[in-house]
Amino acid sequence: MVNVDDIREILFNVSNKIILPSFGNLSNNQISYKNNKDIVTEIDIKVEKELYSNFSKLIKDSKFVGEETYSKDPSILNFYQSDNYCWTVDPIDGTSNFAKSKERFAVMVSLTKNKKIIQSFIYKPIGEEFMYADKAGTFFNDKKIQLSVNTTIENSIGSISTKYWDENQKEKLVAIKNKFKNINSYGSIGCEYFDIVLGIRDFALLSRLHPWDHIPGVFIVRQAGGHDCHFDKLEYKFYENSKNLVVSSSKKLSYAILNLIGE
Repeated sequence: MVNVDDIREILFNVSNKIILPSFGNLSNNQISYKNNKDIVTEIDIKVEKELYSNFSKLIKDSKFVGEETYSKDPSILNFYQSDNYCWTVDPIDGTSNFAKSKERFAVMVSLTKNKKIIQSFIYKPIGEEFMYADKAGTFFNDKKIQLSVNTTIENSIGSISTKYWDENQKEKLVAIKNKFKNINSYGSIGCEYFDIVLGIRDFALLSRLHPWDHIPGVFIVRQAGGHDCHFDKLEYKFYENSKNLVVSSSKKLSYAILNLIGE
């Protein structure tokens, strides 16, 4: 494992050096689109390059999967099948929020090896909030967090992505939305994972599973005592081209959601 304080310092420095000076100060020529739909800023690219430079020094011969790097070379996902340590990075999760000067965005990092998640980190530059997970559990500002909630469907708050499902599943998901207390999206799944651990939210129901969006948060929820599974009830297979995932504060809630989808 890497030293948590080393990661904290790197994320703090990158935030103060690159991210925060640009928050609320982006010009139109610093914002563009990849794949003709997903927003990206110059800051995303700069942050990813800076993190690559720093993390490659922490572990010799480690691999790197970054959101912006992937857009140019999708083959980097093969690194998950190697015996090397691999960093996975979302330089700014919630880029649209960041570009609109909204505070819900985060930097997400994870370290994996041999198809196992070893450590994960989420840093929220606004407020300097830092959450991480390793084999000892999940920690928020160095205090261990343990989920012990027993939330029912009707009292649950979460998000349901309906953008990437097939039509049959999409119809089911739209139909069950009113079964929950509240369904809304932050526009930053990293911030949603953060709040599931803190007990502010209860679940996220997801289709498209880019690893940089989900490895850090899934592991942080899992190590806090929460639960994640695909619709086959197996835990998140980040190293495969997998989809359809429920992440929640408890196994009981995850299975209740799956039962609801299957009705």
